[in-house]
Amino acid sequence: MKSNMVKLYTRELAGYFNAPTAYVIITVFLIISGYFFAQPLFLINQATLRSFTDISPLLFSFLAPAVTMRLFAEERKSGTIEVLFTLPLNETEILIAKYLAAVTLMGAILLMTLVYPVTIFVLGRPDVGSIFTSYLALFLTASVFAAAGIFSSALTANQVVSFIIGFLLCFSLYLFGKLNMFMPGWLAPLTNFLGIDSHFANMAKGILDFRDILYYFSLIFMFLFLAQIKLWSLKYD
Repeated sequence: MKSNMVKLYTRELAGYFNAPTAYVIITVFLIISGYFFAQPLFLINQATLRSFTDISPLLFSFLAPAVTMRLFAEERKSGTIEVLFTLPLNETEILIAKYLAAVTLMGAILLMTLVYPVTIFVLGRPDVGSIFTSYLALFLTASVFAAAGIFSSALTANQVVSFIIGFLLCFSLYLFGKLNMFMPGWLAPLTNFLGIDSHFANMAKGILDFRDILYYFSLIFMFLFLAQIKLWSLKYD
């Protein structure tokens, strides 16, 4: 990784913590996820990650657009995107540096929730494999939604519009799998494949299937490629 790319990555990551945005996002996510984790623990005396993992993709559909909405929209609004293009970095390196900063923040938030499986280990004997694959699924879901969010941020100079577009993209991926049961038989397999739900559910059960991994990485590549096309148009138009 080039030193200039590292500098841009570091600048973007520091930008989150130099403003209250990151702290608000982290606090809200931990409060909501903590509630869903603790609910079965206290109500039915059952130590499980299921409530937490079930709600997390929905939370990420809000969280990821909030994290990524400023990455390019703010640059376009302030006019600094022209300065960004003059750096000794190509569009791909700029995109990856900003994307990795967002993913790092999302990963840090996930690390803070490791207290949940630690609690389960103290109270019982959970399946280590399913916990690992569940967290892998959470991280990949967050990474896909971050890619969708950064694509949305590249589309507009308005952060609010970026958030709305990003949320609609992420929520659509979340919703597709939920609508599977309402679809006609010929369409159900397609919505089941397109939606995050079935792929996430497989991994949450401890099933590590190459097709699910390929699904996640394909979406990440697609959204980042679309974002790069938009950056090309901004630079050369």
